[in-house]
Parts: sequence; structure tokens; C-alpha cells
Amino acid sequence: MLERMRRRATLRRAWNLLRDFKYEQSDPARFYGALARDTAEMVGAVIDIDGAVVLDVGGGPGYFADAFAEHGARYLAVDPDAGELRAAGLAHRTTVRAAGEALPFADGSVDVCLSSNVVEHTPRPWEMADEMIRVTRPGGTVIISYTLWWGPFGGHEMGLSHYLGGHRAAARYTRRQGHPPKNRYGESLFKVTAAQGLAWAHSARGAHLAGAFPRYLPRWAWWVLAVPGLREVAATNLVMVLRCGGC
Repeated sequence: MLERMRRRATLRRAWNLLRDFKYEQSDPARFYGALARDTAEMVGAVIDIDGAVVLDVGGGPGYFADAFAEHGARYLAVDPDAGELRAAGLAHRTTVRAAGEALPFADGSVDVCLSSNVVEHTPRPWEMADEMIRVTRPGGTVIISYTLWWGPFGGHEMGLSHYLGGHRAAARYTRRQGHPPKNRYGESLFKVTAAQGLAWAHSARGAHLAGAFPRYLPRWAWWVLAVPGLREVAATNLVMVLRCGGC
């Protein structure tokens, strides 16, 4: 199932993605545009999305809609934050304001349910993940990608200071920048690990784990995911692919 993704997981792709991270605050259009294109290509490599109904949980300011449309997907998005939806000034033709833990969609109503870099911003991420399974049809696919707390990007714009602790990192950032970080530890940024996600995936009701890989690493480094402890630091971002019941 992940063979096409494995083929595109090159060192060049990894370098380009990691390079773009530095523009998240200074040039969000560049960062989120590149991330949207890579996300659509990643999902398209895992499963054919031409004509598929794709629900993006935590779709944000709207960069992902056009990227998925280019792959032929019928794109829907959910985001609870009105400020985030307005951030880029983009049109939200297919976006619903709602919480991921209570998706306003019927059971089995979408072909693919995606969450990209949202888990670490959610106080109850595995409730959201359960909802994603609920709204995905039997035979459909759930894809969850999230940043690992103990990896180098776990603190987001706070940099490596998150290793000092989330609250200390936020205080340090505020002193240096003169304003609080966008991602506030304990409010909009939480400590989540690979172990937590994999434990949920292996016990999830209504779906089974079809594969997992570190999103931003080249394929020759995917082995780190098999080593507990090391994966929490080196994998940086975990992608879990689940197939829903009946398959």
C-alpha cells in the first residue's frame, strides 16, 4: 500500500520540505502552499484520490483545497478556528467550521479522511481520530500525520527550547520576541508521541493500521520508526495509514 509513497520519499523531497519550515512565520503562503502540494501528493501516493471525497480535518486557511482539486479529489475541510480560516484571505468554498472531535458528517460519508499536523494542536487527539474513522466509509482510508513532541520540530516556532519544557520554552520565546508564540503549550500545542499514536492505531475500532512511516525522512531512514525511543526524536513526523472496516 505504501510502495508508491516509498518511491517518492527521496532525500531531495526531504530537504525541500525541511527547508520550507523556516518560512512558516515569515512567509506562510510559501510554507503552507508547499505543504499543501506535498500533502496532496502524499495522499495520492497512498491511494488513488481522483474522484474521491476527501475530508481534511483541520484544513486551516485554505491552501489545501486547490492542491487536492488538481489531483481530481472532491475536497471538504473542517476547522474550528475562525481566525485560522481567515488567516490567508482565501475563499473557503467547501469548509465547515466545526471541531474534529464532533465532525458534522454522517457515518461512512467520505472516501478519505485526512489530518495533517493537527494532532499536536488538539487536547483530545484520539477522540478526533475515532471520529475520522466513523465518517469514513468501509474500505476507505484514514491518514493521520502529526509532529512528534520530542523531535526537533516539536516546539514549532519555539525551536529547540521545547526540550527545556513547554512552558519554559513559551516564556523564553516571549522574552526574545516580545510577544507570545502562536502555538501556546497546553492551549494550542500539546505533547504527543509516536507511541501514543501507534497504540491508538493498533486498538482502533472500525479500522486497522495498514502502514506507518516518518513523513519528512527519505525512505532509507524509515527504519528509525521501528526503534522505540529513537523514533520519538528522529522520525520528526509520524504518518499512520488506516483502512476502515470491511477490508
